[in-house]
Amino acid sequence: MNTTLKTVLLVLCASLPLVARAELKLPAIIGDNMVLQQKQSDPIWGWDAPGTEVTVKFGGQTKSAKADDKGKWTLKLDPVPASATPATLTIKGTSTKELKNILVGEVWVCSGQSNMQFNVGSSLDADLEIATAKYPKIRLISVPNVGTQEPHDDFKGAWSECSPQTVGGFSAVGYFFGRSIHQIVGVPVGLINDSWGGSAAESWVRRDVLEKDPRFKTLMQSTVDREAAATLPATAAKYKADLAAWKKVADQAVKDHKQAPRPPANPEAWLTGNARPGNIFNGVLLPTIGYGIKGAIWYQGESNAGRAYEYGYLFPLMIQHWRTEWKQGDFPFYWVQLADFMPETPEPGESAWAELRESQTKTQFAIKNGGQAVIIDLGEGKDIHPKNKRDVAERLARLALAKDYGIKLVYRSPEFKSLEVQGSKAVITLDTFGSSLQTFDVTEVRGVAICGEDRKWVWADAQITAGNKITASSPKVATPVAVRYAWANNPVCNLYNKEWLPVTPFRSDSFEMTTKPKQ
Repeated sequence: MNTTLKTVLLVLCASLPLVARAELKLPAIIGDNMVLQQKQSDPIWGWDAPGTEVTVKFGGQTKSAKADDKGKWTLKLDPVPASATPATLTIKGTSTKELKNILVGEVWVCSGQSNMQFNVGSSLDADLEIATAKYPKIRLISVPNVGTQEPHDDFKGAWSECSPQTVGGFSAVGYFFGRSIHQIVGVPVGLINDSWGGSAAESWVRRDVLEKDPRFKTLMQSTVDREAAATLPATAAKYKADLAAWKKVADQAVKDHKQAPRPPANPEAWLTGNARPGNIFNGVLLPTIGYGIKGAIWYQGESNAGRAYEYGYLFPLMIQHWRTEWKQGDFPFYWVQLADFMPETPEPGESAWAELRESQTKTQFAIKNGGQAVIIDLGEGKDIHPKNKRDVAERLARLALAKDYGIKLVYRSPEFKSLEVQGSKAVITLDTFGSSLQTFDVTEVRGVAICGEDRKWVWADAQITAGNKITASSPKVATPVAVRYAWANNPVCNLYNKEWLPVTPFRSDSFEMTTKPKQ
């Protein structure tokens, strides 16, 4: 190859990055079929050659911004009212892009772990739900599961109209929630599904936020230790040996027509997985942060149940962290309390899942503009993924409809208010939030436990004695000191309000939580 040709090739190669950066590029979250959040200044952003003046036209307004030295540009549209009439958004920089079929309405983020990820096609009455999902004014987009310590600014995905062809793989809770908002409020709805099965709450938080908080010193030290261990040659060698041993056992199981055991987990998989602090924030959430939204719905907690005490301050921190990053103030954030799961226990006692539910309940008082949907009656003992997602979503929708859209609904499950001991009887007062109590199936209240000074829990005989009161007692407890209700992984309980919202599991005591770390 002659010198001149080499020089030309070198020049061409060197210019390739500049050519790539010179192209007007938009993130996946901004594209055809999207829904813009009504009545607020929605950000529009993308990339172009540094210094390029980019102009956006939409709904009679024109906005401009200049790409910075890294090529990023951002501008904000003026607030516009909801509109179900498809519109075009035009972006002009070094090239021009026209985004078609844009609507304006309500946008909600649907996040959490597998019970949010659980799709319409796997839910109760899936065939009917899919066949009737003809809602072109509801728009859907899903973010792939990418776990990384490096901040990502984009993902592979696209908005689509809700239809029998597109809804089957979408979050069931997200879809049913959005459908309720759409049908009752009467505006277009955009749903962003960024859930990841099995994910831990700490993975949804930027790593340095956790590192700076002394409450998470133990969590972050264990993270550093695990990161170091995952990359050791000895760890890799052990995994290789375990894998070989497993293969022999699995092969034999196949020959014997038996179920093979699970293969050993690859230690390095955790590095890009859904539990490493910061991983999901960087790879899944960050590419959507800044997009105009109304609020978020959340269904997670199972993966943190063994650390329920820690969740009591981790979960509120996560919510506030999202709000800080989004720069949209205290947007609505509603979550699903853990359902009932695992075998029923014959005697009352301690429960990590009950403690996690308590941490979720307390979060209502730790943050502004939040709320909880109680589903202690909708779980399945044998399956951590209950199929009835429609009722879950409608309880979440009650929160949004009442608090954000002015619909007069009872939306909050009754909660413990006070305990008064009258001799051998415990009189429990609940806050019923404008409703009153009733039982399901039988007249007596099931699921109430009581204890004396010895802290030995026994089942109590309990009855509703007023619209918001329960009286409980047991011949085994002469003088009650504390009561609990639905305090188990999978409790037998039957107390509701008149709108059939289940009473929130509670305890009157402040005994030390079993999940509190030992000093």
